[in-house]
Amino acid sequence: MKSSEYQKLIELDPTGGWETCWKYGKQKWDLGKETPAVLDLLRKDALPKGRIFVPGCGTGYDVVAMAGPDRYVVGMDISETCVRKSQELFSGSPNVNYFTFLQGDFFKWNPEDKFDLIFDYTFFCAIDPSMRKAWGQKMRDILNPDGELIALMFPLDNFPGGPPFALSVSDYEDVLIPLGFNALCIEDNAMAIPPRMGREKLGRWTKRIP
Repeated sequence: MKSSEYQKLIELDPTGGWETCWKYGKQKWDLGKETPAVLDLLRKDALPKGRIFVPGCGTGYDVVAMAGPDRYVVGMDISETCVRKSQELFSGSPNVNYFTFLQGDFFKWNPEDKFDLIFDYTFFCAIDPSMRKAWGQKMRDILNPDGELIALMFPLDNFPGGPPFALSVSDYEDVLIPLGFNALCIEDNAMAIPPRMGREKLGRWTKRIP
C-alpha cells in the first residue's frame, strides 16, 4: 500500500482507515522500537513520574519503555487491531502491571483520573489540522494542573496533504499558548532517527507559570 493509498483511506474514513492500515500491516510511521529521545530522557531521569498518557501510541514501545513502579502508562490508539497487537506483543513484559493499552477515540475519551505527563509523537501530525484546537483543549482537560506535555514535533516541513500533515512550531504555539500552556523548552531533537533528523524538535510544555 503506497502512502497516497493509506492517506486516501484515512481521508474517506478517519476511524476505519487507520484500522485498515493496521490490519494489513501498512503503518510505515511506526518505528517498531522505542523512540530514541524517550530512552535518552529515561537515562537522564528527566521524565516526570506518576500517571502517563500516550495518545496514538501505535505498537506501544514507548508505553512499555516508560512504565515502571514510578510511572503507570496508558497507551491509546483508535485501531482495535493495533491495540490487540500491542497487548499480544507485550503481555509477557516484566513491567506488565505498570501499563495498559486502550482502544478508543482520544477526542471522546474522558478518563477518571488526570495525567502527570502526556507524550505526543506522530499524533498531532496524524489528525486533520482542523482538529488541532480540540487536541489542545483535550490535552489541557486531562493534564494535572502541574502536569507536563512533551511533544516531539514532526514533520517540521511544508508539503500538502497528509497524514502525516506538515507542521511548524507555531502550530503548537497557536494552539497551546491561548490555553495557558508555557513552553519550558523547544529544541532540536538530536536523537531523531536519520530520516527525520533536522525535521523534529522536542517541546516541553507545562500549565504552570514558569
